[in-house]
Amino acid sequence: MFSSRGILLSRTSLCSRSFSTSLRREADFTHAVIGGGVVGLAIARKLQARDGASTVLIEKHGSVGTETSSRNSEVIHAGLYYGTESLKTKLCLKGKDMLYDLCKTHSIPHRNTGKWIVAQDATQMDALQKVHDFAKFIGVPIRFITKEEAKEREPDVRCEAGVLESPSTGIVDSHSLMQYLEGSFEDSGGICAFHSPVTSITPLDSGRSGWEITTTSPDNETSTITADTLINAAGLYAVAINNMILPKDRRRKAFYAKGSYFSYSVSKPKPSTLVYPAPVPGHGGLGTHLTLDMSGRIRFGPDVEWTDSPTDYAPNTKSMKQAIDDIQTYLPGVDRDAIQPDYVGIRPKLGKLAATSGKDFQDFYVKREEGFEGFVNLLAIESPGLTSCLAIAEEVEGLLYR
Repeated sequence: MFSSRGILLSRTSLCSRSFSTSLRREADFTHAVIGGGVVGLAIARKLQARDGASTVLIEKHGSVGTETSSRNSEVIHAGLYYGTESLKTKLCLKGKDMLYDLCKTHSIPHRNTGKWIVAQDATQMDALQKVHDFAKFIGVPIRFITKEEAKEREPDVRCEAGVLESPSTGIVDSHSLMQYLEGSFEDSGGICAFHSPVTSITPLDSGRSGWEITTTSPDNETSTITADTLINAAGLYAVAINNMILPKDRRRKAFYAKGSYFSYSVSKPKPSTLVYPAPVPGHGGLGTHLTLDMSGRIRFGPDVEWTDSPTDYAPNTKSMKQAIDDIQTYLPGVDRDAIQPDYVGIRPKLGKLAATSGKDFQDFYVKREEGFEGFVNLLAIESPGLTSCLAIAEEVEGLLYR
């Protein structure tokens, strides 16, 4: 059974809906969005704003944003790492500006902290130069700062070879952001269907007559609705939704990159900006970086560990010494004993690829699937998905209606 603050939609009431004279079923909703993370929320809110829209957001958990959307660094990314022609770059650059505007307009907690990318040797400095040149090419604010300025501003940060500053990077309270998006969606008439894991999806005449979606609640009650369009924004479970719909030769295997984060329990050293090591290709990501939350607390991470389970939330302690060693290269005065395992985030992947740009780069997958009308499929929506969420919503609307 679907529910949203007193709204109950039973099979009986749905089955009583009429059919049009053209043999097209009158759908219960104009749009069904599967997945209540920050991206699904942004999409549902955008679609519900259309004239005559009736949108349902289908979420397996009892509240929004309990998975990847609330288990990340909460960074508003500048768009420095994703390649010139990628969808990640396009949507990150657009989404960053949209997110800052939304946060300012609606008093969503955020801060334009800026970010330092630091190099300790010639190889890392070469990586910084490439980031600098790319940022200049795509119009992202970036600058090298001198050792003297670096020492004056952040005396605890080690940067032997150089520092690249990204002034448009920031942080956002992801929970407050999602709370706003959910409230905005419901205030405009949208319905959140919680405790509603999807168990089957049937395209009616390949989607030309809409979509039939069945869910089974935790107490084993089933409910079936219909919608004119279907958006798969299920995050860690998006591949499973994909495989319910597409033929066997187009099904995929899900991969999960687990990232452990570490807390820091003392007040010093305490940089006032985010600090990232240089992104050296082949090192499996952007390194164990330093970020801040809205209260100013330091956290480190994530590392990268492949897992077979989307619910493997046990912190990775076996590589903790290596992570702390990495941290100490740019924050030599860190108290090693004050760094402790904190929380884990899991990123949806379409393969075991490096998380850096280059030949192993993995872009967002946001597409209309051939042979299925009214269906937009979103796969591998990882970082910078939080930054890009509002732009992704516009992209989905454009795919449906352009």
